[in-house]
Amino acid sequence: MSPGPRSRALLLPLMVLAVALGLGSRSATARVYLPRLVTDYAGDTLWTVMVYLCLVFALPRLPVRLAAAAALGFSVLVELSQLVHTPWLEALRAHRLAALVLGRGFLVSDLVCYAVGTGLAAGTDLRCSRRRAMRSSVETSGSHP
Repeated sequence: MSPGPRSRALLLPLMVLAVALGLGSRSATARVYLPRLVTDYAGDTLWTVMVYLCLVFALPRLPVRLAAAAALGFSVLVELSQLVHTPWLEALRAHRLAALVLGRGFLVSDLVCYAVGTGLAAGTDLRCSRRRAMRSSVETSGSHP
């Protein structure tokens, strides 16, 4: 049985929350109150969560495994692109929004963050899809006399 599509009404606020938490984890205030592990790595982890959420927002019936592979693949490609320093790409990265999306410098630790973020997003999505399937199954079996 295939679970129904994901709720875009829920995905949109989750995307906003992921961005807000990711940016907030890099703030000066966060550096005072949060452990360094959080301030150093939460932003990159949440970046991939946001990529995952964007994918399933655009394609609500995308299977979890494909969404996870695409989110991780995209994130790794963006990180690897940080090894390229062509003038036009550096000019693009000079803009704040582009730098948030494309990053500025390659870090191996970011690859680990992307794997963790993908695992968190896909694991949560899988759990939610199982709940949707169970609800659907109960509703379907309950509607027949």
